[in-house]
Amino acid sequence: MVDSWVNSAERIGADLHLELSGGSGRRAALIRALRDAVRGGRLAPGTRLPPYRSLAADLGIARNTVADAYAELVAEGWLTARQGSGTRVAMGLPPTPFRQWGRAEPLGAPARVPRSAPPRARGPRHDLRQGTPDVSAFPRAAWAASYRRALTQAPNEAFGPGDPAGRVELREALTEYLARARGVRTEPSRIVICSGFGHALRLLFHGRVLRGPLAVESYGLGFHRELLAAASVRTVPLPLDEDGARVDGLDGERAVLLTPAHQFPTGGPLHPVRRAAVVDWARARGGVILEDDYDGAFRYDRKPVGAVQGLDPERVVHIGSVSKSLSPALRLGWMVLPERYVDAVLDAKGEREAWASVPEQLALADFVVSGAYDRHVRRMRQRYRARRDRLVAALAAHAPHIEATGIAAGLHAVLRLPPGTERSAVKAAAWRGVALDGLAAFRHPEAAGDAPDGLVVGYATPAEHAYGAALEALCGVLPPR
Repeated sequence: MVDSWVNSAERIGADLHLELSGGSGRRAALIRALRDAVRGGRLAPGTRLPPYRSLAADLGIARNTVADAYAELVAEGWLTARQGSGTRVAMGLPPTPFRQWGRAEPLGAPARVPRSAPPRARGPRHDLRQGTPDVSAFPRAAWAASYRRALTQAPNEAFGPGDPAGRVELREALTEYLARARGVRTEPSRIVICSGFGHALRLLFHGRVLRGPLAVESYGLGFHRELLAAASVRTVPLPLDEDGARVDGLDGERAVLLTPAHQFPTGGPLHPVRRAAVVDWARARGGVILEDDYDGAFRYDRKPVGAVQGLDPERVVHIGSVSKSLSPALRLGWMVLPERYVDAVLDAKGEREAWASVPEQLALADFVVSGAYDRHVRRMRQRYRARRDRLVAALAAHAPHIEATGIAAGLHAVLRLPPGTERSAVKAAAWRGVALDGLAAFRHPEAAGDAPDGLVVGYATPAEHAYGAALEALCGVLPPR
């Protein structure tokens, strides 16, 4: 057996690993090895193969042997050959799944997927799920420029073990940005970089920095409730109305988790009177407020509502991330902490494996300081506002009996449905390939009172070219008057 790496990177740009085995001659062995490489997906459609002379030299066989093998595979449809383009793997040949490796295949025909094979898993035709920005709008050029500058200017020590609090460059940039854009009062020493809101909750509660019970809004992300339950934290739902969470219902809880800039998912900011009231509660009871500022930058009808943290920095843990403003793929977030919690959070953070990537921290710091972050947020704010307006216009034209609420800010709207129609609307949407959520999916299991029917529609998620079709499909699944 000849087991050889074809080291032809300077000619075809990649190494090619072939195993020539069996006693039927070098030509037959080479044909079999190339078929196996294509069939198994190691040679993808369109891949250029080495020239005859190069492959023959690397395998230690005659040039004519390689030429004959190529010619037979071209005749069979495995390969294509064009003057000036070389010999390539034919397009349209499906790779054989791993479970089929070793199955006997006809030697004279390309592998085919059996007719009984299940269809390839695909995403929804129209993605209107909440919680995700338009990922096609990620500012690649500006981010790449910041990344290059950050790596070029970074001191050598930045590539060492580092600081569990996060790079000081990013903490300084966030101190200035959060004060200017969100009304947060802090300093770099009180900011801890994390990988997002879920990571922040893990540090605070799994790390025993805070303990339950924890008051939460009666509608919110089930993922957060599950994460808290895993830390043996009991969550107590607070009723909601048009002014936000009913904080007058706080009793024996030690902490409260709120989305005061734009209640998730029902919409609307926490009323100023209730903001003052919850701060007074924290001062009087020695409690703490966890402020989830998940989309505070995306307000459309008036200036952004400032952070509750600005009312009392020693009673509020302000938590933010770039998952809505830039991309959820960038696992970067921050906690702005009361001074008394900083050391405990850093102890909970522990080993370096839990720390955010330093190059990305440096890149985000440059992105903020250079003004690129502000420019991107302003651009996306205009885009999302236009999408919200298109949603409202589509409802007015095709389903005027459906009201969109919570639309003054954020990346989603709640469509209020006639009583008893939510479940059927969600099923109809799934049948037509429209991905969205029913409002009931976000309701706390212990919440009291009426449960209105509704759909949570993320108008930020689709790419720009796909949004019109998504709206048309959405209107087609809404219940009649």
